[in-house]
Amino acid sequence: MRRGWRRSPVKPSERLEATLERAIGEQPADTLVGEMLAYHFGYTQGDAPRRGKRLRPRLLFTVAEEAGASVDDAVDGAVAVELLHNYSLIHDDIEDADRYRHGRETLWAKYGIAQAINAGDALCALSFLALLKGARRFPAERMTLMVQRLHLAHLAMCHGQSLDIAFESMGDVPSARYLEMISGKTAALFAVSAELGALCAGLREEEVRRYRELGAAFGVAFQMYDDLLGIWADARATGKTPGADIARRKKTFPVVWALEQPQSPQRGLIAQAYEGEGELSAAAVSEISAVLDAMGARQAARLAAAKHLAVVERAPSGRVRDFLLSLLPVAAPT
Repeated sequence: MRRGWRRSPVKPSERLEATLERAIGEQPADTLVGEMLAYHFGYTQGDAPRRGKRLRPRLLFTVAEEAGASVDDAVDGAVAVELLHNYSLIHDDIEDADRYRHGRETLWAKYGIAQAINAGDALCALSFLALLKGARRFPAERMTLMVQRLHLAHLAMCHGQSLDIAFESMGDVPSARYLEMISGKTAALFAVSAELGALCAGLREEEVRRYRELGAAFGVAFQMYDDLLGIWADARATGKTPGADIARRKKTFPVVWALEQPQSPQRGLIAQAYEGEGELSAAAVSEISAVLDAMGARQAARLAAAKHLAVVERAPSGRVRDFLLSLLPVAAPT
């Protein structure tokens, strides 16, 4: 396997941001869709660009670097996965009724649900158009495969989101169903990001599959750690609100695990709290957080996440392994 980037005068992150901004900027500013997409990314006048962590394109670039592709080879795929991720964020905000994201009004809160759905759909279309720009660099067979893999990941994300919504009206959620949900909603896009990075470099299918499995395992662990943060976050370190997932009665891993335990007063308290509607009070959130901790849900979540993270730790892929492991320390509350 080739190692390291082929020479490029531009850093991958700089190339990503420039290409992403250009893709959004190509939408006519005098149309509502163009206006909404510019607002979502912070490209409007007087606004600061919303760059976020860019985890998925960074993973794609890291795999491509390790496999010996160039920045030019990888940038279209990197833009595609970031656009698809943001499409999912717009729809998530609608489905979760979140009015703010990082201190700014979400698209649906500012423009209405119907218009935000349409803007999200436009981002989805732009994602695949961005990927198809690789046709000028790659053989038709490889390009077709890349588009197919991104579509499959998109479909898996939709299935996962459907389960997440369904869980809100279910009593007990089996842990196997929870794993199925996050494997689609969260892990599928990490998996295809790694996969596309490998395909950009023209690796054999066996090597592509290995990277895909690495991304998928990381995605599952990432979501489990995020579930921990949704209950026991250190707000100063992470910017997350501790107990936010409990307040909204989200069926995250600690809760799913607790509800699978034998009947007890502690389990009964959690089950009763999750039967209601609307947000829980701060006092109720504090009580349930403490009960989950006392039952061992925090430790159970850490152990479950570690099982999937072990797939990453055992990987022989040095750059990719080290990059993925570097993303998680803040997401491991003790």
